[in-house]
Amino acid sequence: MVKNDSILISIVIPVYGCARNLEELCQRIIETIHTIAAKYEIILVNDASPDLAWETIVTLNLTNHCIKGINLARNFGQHHAITAGLDYANGDWVVVMDCDLQDKPEEIIRLFQKSQEGYAVVFGKRVTRQDHWWKKKTSQIFYRVYDYFTGTTSDHTIANFCIISKKVVHGFRQMREQHRFFPLFLQWMGYPTASIAIDHDARKQGKSSYSLKKLITLATDTIIAQSNKPLRLSIQFGFLISSASFIYGLYLFIRYFFLEQPVAGWTSVMVSIYFIGGLIFFNFGILGLYIGKVFNEIKGRPLYLIRETTDDSQKA
Repeated sequence: MVKNDSILISIVIPVYGCARNLEELCQRIIETIHTIAAKYEIILVNDASPDLAWETIVTLNLTNHCIKGINLARNFGQHHAITAGLDYANGDWVVVMDCDLQDKPEEIIRLFQKSQEGYAVVFGKRVTRQDHWWKKKTSQIFYRVYDYFTGTTSDHTIANFCIISKKVVHGFRQMREQHRFFPLFLQWMGYPTASIAIDHDARKQGKSSYSLKKLITLATDTIIAQSNKPLRLSIQFGFLISSASFIYGLYLFIRYFFLEQPVAGWTSVMVSIYFIGGLIFFNFGILGLYIGKVFNEIKGRPLYLIRETTDDSQKA
């Protein structure tokens, strides 16, 4: 393959819990990138990893200045870390991938080749995912629920691994809402998009940081941030309950005044009160989630804070 010295490729990698993978990851990326471009930069974003990730990143930077590091002030989450990396990326093309070596660096070549066919975004499809069955099933459920509430069609085999053009990066930088979900943002933009089947490796070190609680929180936040359908459903359900209550009340009225039949005692009344009260609190909860999201947005807080970068280390 002929190299193109005029193209700079940036590789953005959020780092959490995989410090032992970083040296192999960078080496494999460099060997891959050298086959398609002479210029590259690897941006490792340490999202307050509990291991020695930042020390490893600094060491890698000392051996190769094309490997750059961003050390976030605390754990802001994977998609905020990706945002930090994209804000600092200078490439004509930018690859986003995970740090656990499940995204194979060798697949970058195929992603780049596909992008040269006129696509601004090329996703890697994990057709045969090397994950636990529980993680694969929860991913499928998440996307089905998300598609229902947003009226879109998503692919659960697609994650963060992709290559995007500089124009897409520029568009992404303009999206500064607090809740972030990288793949869905790219799909929302509407740029020419393609996907290719890629090999997906098993995790070599550590385990996924997404617990069941975090997955449920992510699903709830994403749906609330991207759709107002839960509000519409609560209105429709409330109307249905009100209609049913009116019809039942009319039935009791006819029984009492025209058929001279006694109306049931307090038990049915209390059950109805508790049922309606539960629905009211449920709807208030949904409304509260939306108000909470608005509250978080109007604060205008930064998406992330940086403690230091490898550039700072070099200056010191």
